Amino acid sequence: MNKKAIYAGTFDPMTLGHLDVLERAARIFPELIVAVAAVTGKDTQFTQAERVELVRESMIDLPGVTVEPFKGLLVDYAHEQGVGVIIRGLRAFSDFEYEFQMALTNRRLAPDLETLFLMPKQDYSFLSSTNVRQVAALGGDVSTFVPEVVAEALKKSNGQDK
Repeated sequence: MNKKAIYAGTFDPMTLGHLDVLERAARIFPELIVAVAAVTGKDTQFTQAERVELVRESMIDLPGVTVEPFKGLLVDYAHEQGVGVIIRGLRAFSDFEYEFQMALTNRRLAPDLETLFLMPKQDYSFLSSTNVRQVAALGGDVSTFVPEVVAEALKKSNGQDK
């Protein structure tokens, strides 16, 4: 069995919910790639390079975890990296339909890859990057939603770092 997994996302920005799922996955898999997507169909506040750096700076030193940018299909990138499992986070039941469809699409494209769903702590189940960006843009305190380095980057990006 392949013991290498990939946790992919936009991470715009990385939230404490993302970090919780990442830490859970790192306890299960000795090798874990956090893959920061380039093109997502979403408008991003941070560039891919900025998001990669924020994810790296947000992580506590987790053995076996690397952060890499990627573009294209996740299943293709997973194959290039020798990965056997795709990690996906589920916050609430509302995430399930989208994630289920994505997992089935990935299975059709790459039957050899498995998808493993992990749930963050209940404290983080309401968090979404979109809501965090909105609160930050309106000058709200997001320090309980994101790692400190991300909160500072959001303030700077929104011109509130004075």
